[in-house]
Amino acid sequence: MDKRPTPFSNTAGRIICAWVCILCFLLIANPLYAARLFGSSEERHENLKSFPKWTGVLDRYFSDRKLEDKPCSETKFNQCHLQEWKAFLKTLEGKDIMVQMREVNSYMNAHAYVIDPVNWGVPDYWASPKQFLIKDGDCEDYAIAKYMSLRALGFPPSKMRIVVLNDMNLNALHAILAVYINDDIYILDNQIKQVTPSRRIVHYKPVYSINEDYWWRHKN
Repeated sequence: MDKRPTPFSNTAGRIICAWVCILCFLLIANPLYAARLFGSSEERHENLKSFPKWTGVLDRYFSDRKLEDKPCSETKFNQCHLQEWKAFLKTLEGKDIMVQMREVNSYMNAHAYVIDPVNWGVPDYWASPKQFLIKDGDCEDYAIAKYMSLRALGFPPSKMRIVVLNDMNLNALHAILAVYINDDIYILDNQIKQVTPSRRIVHYKPVYSINEDYWWRHKN
């Protein structure tokens, strides 16, 4: 005996179909909708005034292009040191983005880890790439130098974030660079040799993340 669909079943089917279409549209229109940084939820904000260390880095970075041309033997960072960094980035132009990320990660991770009280005489200081390349630095300085390196290679700032997080293994604050590519988030970390998808790291709990345009508050 044939069963004819009732008006209710037809309506329910249309509603379900509509919701499926909406979800598919969201995932296609915004791939980052499906990418959750270390499994957290997040709220986006526009005002960066609460992050003077980060905005100070941006100001110093863009003023570094006016450096004097002096020998690389000078202890003060100058145009020659900047050219060494630029020459390294030049070797990566046109290469696969994964190769670029791996090389930048390795290049910056070769620098020595120096805590801010020793390096700058203050509890917390965010260094520009110029300052990091000459004086080394701590976790956020590695992340910033990597951010600016990839930016110079053409990575959109909208696809990158400096992430401040809790390292649950060390019970300490830490900072890394997150790069959003398609449906994955790749982590460039001075504590991890390889560029690693975020889903493989289970001991990080993000507090906030930030780029040139927005910052995000994370909830775990």
